[in-house]
Amino acid sequence: MDKKNALRAGALAAGTTLMMLLMSSPALALTRDDGDDPGNGLSVVQTLGLYVLTPLVLFAVIAGLVMVLDKSKIRVTKPGAKAKAKA
Repeated sequence: MDKKNALRAGALAAGTTLMMLLMSSPALALTRDDGDDPGNGLSVVQTLGLYVLTPLVLFAVIAGLVMVLDKSKIRVTKPGAKAKAKA
């Protein structure tokens, strides 16, 4: 039964994606609106910095702050971890 549900979910996701692609009209992007004032485009380096490096740096800073400011002294280990460490 799981295979049937997975197939149904995949078909639904593919159909939804296809419909969204067909319904969106990229031709509307060519018409300019009143008051439209687009700025200069971004270079490849600026784009990578904005959409790749900035999120990675923010993730690292937040993860670092969580680890440094963690006040809990009790560390929970799995029951089998001690037995494996002694072996």
